[in-house]
Amino acid sequence: MAEQLFYFTSESVTEGHPDKLADIVSDSVVDECLRQDPKSRIACETACKGNWCCVFGELTTNAKIDFEALVKDVYKQVGFDDAEHSSDYRTLQVENRLTQQSTEINDAVTNEEDEKNTGAGDQGLMFGFACNESEECVPLTLLYSHRLGEKMSELRHNGTLKWLRPDGKTQVTFAYKMEKRCPVPQFADTIVVSTQHSEDVDNDTIRQEITERVIKAVIPAKYLTEKTKIYVNPSGRFSYGGPHADAGLTGRKIIVDTYGGWGGHGGGAFSGKDWTKVDRSGSYLARWIAKSLVKSGVVARALVELSYAIGIAEPISLFIDDFGTSKIPVDELETLVRKNFDMRPGMIAVQLDLKKPRFRKTASYGHFGRNDPDFTWETPKKMDFSVIKTSFTPQ
Repeated sequence: MAEQLFYFTSESVTEGHPDKLADIVSDSVVDECLRQDPKSRIACETACKGNWCCVFGELTTNAKIDFEALVKDVYKQVGFDDAEHSSDYRTLQVENRLTQQSTEINDAVTNEEDEKNTGAGDQGLMFGFACNESEECVPLTLLYSHRLGEKMSELRHNGTLKWLRPDGKTQVTFAYKMEKRCPVPQFADTIVVSTQHSEDVDNDTIRQEITERVIKAVIPAKYLTEKTKIYVNPSGRFSYGGPHADAGLTGRKIIVDTYGGWGGHGGGAFSGKDWTKVDRSGSYLARWIAKSLVKSGVVARALVELSYAIGIAEPISLFIDDFGTSKIPVDELETLVRKNFDMRPGMIAVQLDLKKPRFRKTASYGHFGRNDPDFTWETPKKMDFSVIKTSFTPQ
């Protein structure tokens, strides 16, 4: 009988994609606010087009920020210095439309006497996902989509490929088959890389260099077969990019930021928000829970959903899907999670150290599956299994 395969695709974008550029600006505002005032309340959006960038939203902070200098620094570090083809940090027009946060929201959320019982900054639902498909506990389609983009960024910044420019997109499709209720990757079916480039490089050079220095350097050889299809800049030329070619807006790459289409998503973006916004902190907690369950060996895959109501500290609901892989009764999974994780936003901030500025680097190449000590939600928690009736010895 023929092997039953299915195909799944995830994508990523480079830090010079206009939507990612907007995310980086918004999270740079978060970092600067937290650096000067850890009690800052931040909801910063960014829009960019051409050689114009606007930051807007709500802030409650004692931080004193030169927003024009901050935004220009982001553009400079990303590599935008060509207004004709992308944007130029030196002549960039920066507009500030940030205002004070609503006092009604602040009064409903803030608990000065007991910060651990701070209420959720908004209502909403958040998802966390993890699987044993990779050491990072994310699917390979997502992992390699991000790694391809990171590799291009590395080769651009270190001058190896001088013709690379900041904007770009990657897409990876894997063939899978099901084993023990889990998708198991078989081979890379299709790899797509689109990258902005200088005008003086030809298409053949781009295809050869990206294939050899990026794709073959990132995707393990065991996954590259005679069946693998590779497309590099399939549209042809891509010299105009970034905000010159497309508008950018915070929060338009939420699937790139999370699980690449696997798992679920509640719809809320992360970038530009402090820890009281459960869109961010609740999603980090849900990922921490899911990865802890997988790394303990109690499940092979996990999807965790949390929901919150504005002003209320405890989540309204908790849902766990083990995809039929749990080694303990499913009803005990919830008990295990509730006994091991404090899900109040104030305690999430304490446990995951979310008042520390480090969010600019989360804005590109994924918030999950990163080997960086600042991504505290990626360090699995050693759970106490004595709180459940079933005997289980974690890995």
